[in-house]
Parts: sequence; C-alpha cells; structure tokens
Amino acid sequence: MTNVLSIVSYRFLPALMGGEKSISTFNNHLAKLVNLSCVTVKKAEVPPAAGYDILPLLSNSIIRYINPFYFFVVKKIILQKEITHIILEHPYYGWLGIALQKALGIKLVIHSHNIEALRFKSFGKWWWRLLWLYEKAVHRQADMNFFITREDMDYAIAHFKLKNDKCTVITYGTNFNTPPTPQEKMNARTSVCNTHHINPANLLLFYTGTLYYQPNVKGLDIIIDEINPLLQQNGIAYTILVCGNHLPERYNNLEFYKNKNIIYGGFVKDIDTYFKAADIFMNPISEGGGIKTKLVEALAGNSSAVSFASGAFGVPAEITGGKLIVVPDGDSAALFEAIQQSVALLKEDISTDFYEHFYWGNIVQKAYQHLLSMP
Repeated sequence: MTNVLSIVSYRFLPALMGGEKSISTFNNHLAKLVNLSCVTVKKAEVPPAAGYDILPLLSNSIIRYINPFYFFVVKKIILQKEITHIILEHPYYGWLGIALQKALGIKLVIHSHNIEALRFKSFGKWWWRLLWLYEKAVHRQADMNFFITREDMDYAIAHFKLKNDKCTVITYGTNFNTPPTPQEKMNARTSVCNTHHINPANLLLFYTGTLYYQPNVKGLDIIIDEINPLLQQNGIAYTILVCGNHLPERYNNLEFYKNKNIIYGGFVKDIDTYFKAADIFMNPISEGGGIKTKLVEALAGNSSAVSFASGAFGVPAEITGGKLIVVPDGDSAALFEAIQQSVALLKEDISTDFYEHFYWGNIVQKAYQHLLSMP
C-alpha cells in the first residue's frame, strides 16, 4: 500500500471553513486508499476517531514557515513510516518539500488551493510578485501538481511553464452523490424559517461566508447596497438571510436592515441545512481566487445559485442543469435578472453530472490514480 505524508502548515482541525473542510475531507477519503500520515501545527484539535495519523508538531509561530529544523523532524517521520509521497497543501512549505524530495528520492505533490500570488495581488499586496516567483519555482520542482480549478491549472501551465502531464484538477467536493429529497428540503426550510422567524412563503435568498475576509465583505456590500434595492422595487415577497462570523461593525448585526428584508443569522455549524433550505444562493464575488466552496455546497443542496464569473471559477454551469446562472463580474443588474430567471427553475433538480464531478469519493479516487501513475 502507498505511504503518503500530508503536510498542512496551518490549523485545519476542527474543519469549519471551506479550505479547512477541503483538506480534512480529502484526507479522510484518501486514508481509505493509502497509509496516510499528516504533519500539522500544534494548535490543531485532533479528533479521537481520526482515520489516519495526525502529528501536530509544527509551531504555531509564523517563524515555522522558515524554520530549517523541520527538515530533520519530517525526515525522521518519512524514514520511520517509509513514506513514498509527500502532499503539500499550498506551496508555502515548498522549500521543505523540495529538500526532502531531493534528499530522500520521494515524490512531491503540490496541492494548490489558489494561485496564491494572484490572490494577494487582488488584495493590493506589493510583494505578490516575489510570492509569484517562489510559487512558480515550487510548482516546477513538483512531480505532480493538483489544482483546484481548471482556470488555475491553465494559468499555471501557461505562466509557470509546467508540463501538462504533471498537472491535473483535483477540485473541492461534496459528500452528497445525489440531491436531497423533497422532504429533506422541506424539513430544512421549516427548521431555518422557524429559527429565524422567516415567512416560509417568502423567496429565501441566502449568502454566507467568513465576514472578516475582504472578498466576502465586498460581496455583502453589493447585496445590501445594489441587489436589495432592486429586489425592493420588484414587489416580490422575499427574505435575504446572511450567515457567517465576524460581521463588520458598521452593519450593527444588520438590525437596521430587518425592515429591508435582510436578516443576519450569525455563524451556524450545520451549514448544509441552510444550503438545502435556500431557494437561491447569491455569490457576488469577484476576488480571492480558487473555487468558492460555498457555491459547490449550495448547489449540492439542490439550491439554485447566481454568481459573478470569477466567483464561479471551477464550477461549470453546463453540468448544473441550469441551476447556476453566471453573469459578468460587477454587473449587479445582471445578477438581479439572474435571480428573477432562477425563480422559474426552483423545482428543477440539479443534474446528476454535477454529483459525478463533485462527489468527494470520485475526486479522491482520481487523485489516488495519479499518485499510483507517477513514475
């Protein structure tokens, strides 16, 4: 059996946010196919029933990213466990992975979640070019590169000059392989409407995200300042439900907006229930890079979705059976029109092609086959 070491340079357990869920679920499925061990930071909360060895050895300090001592720590683990492949989550520990690759003759896989340099460029960081050069060098040294979207992979092949046969798309996924039943959808809607005192007859529009993350904050601004005024003029009975932690203080918990059909639900643990309950998920995001995990989760819950183009990277609209409508970045009027179009499709089920593409079992099986095929 293949022996794999995953290196996660930040806390991903407990898995609460999209990126954390991506790594946790990927590892859970991969551990069924290989002997998996995972090195991560000390502040990770290791679950008692983990299906693989989780080794919280890395410091919580930012200095961990440049600490050469970890070469010897990880090398010892690799030799003890007879590791054949390293999977680096993100390229930041690229120097460590390359050093171990060269010293021990093992295979190195970079599991990219964004083109990181471009993500920081979109935030206006002056040092993004330095990260771009480092990211390019790391990907070029890898034996295999897993990208989370085809857009990211195509960019890396073109600009990092990577070989096509050393790249593949390993996307974010869902644990569902079929749509929820109508009864499950109804139960979820009843629960959410009762919790937040929403009229169940209203069109339920949903938005969620970590609200200290600037792209998500900008998305909320667009909903409040641009989309909601258009909805108010339309005469339709609707409620916008916003969930997520760290709401900006300027919104004062959105209390002021209740009379404008907007409710703030705070952070919710059972987010799947909310995705199933929603009629339409709104994704007015055009920054941040990578795949928007909440868009995948909303569609997996058989909700309709409307999105700016950049926010829909990695989610092919053609496999959703019309449940996803994509409009140009920044075009709020087009997004409003897409909401109106989506109303006619609320009773339609998402295509089975969506689950074939995004089911975690299929995604990780593809990753496993690439590990086996590496020369």
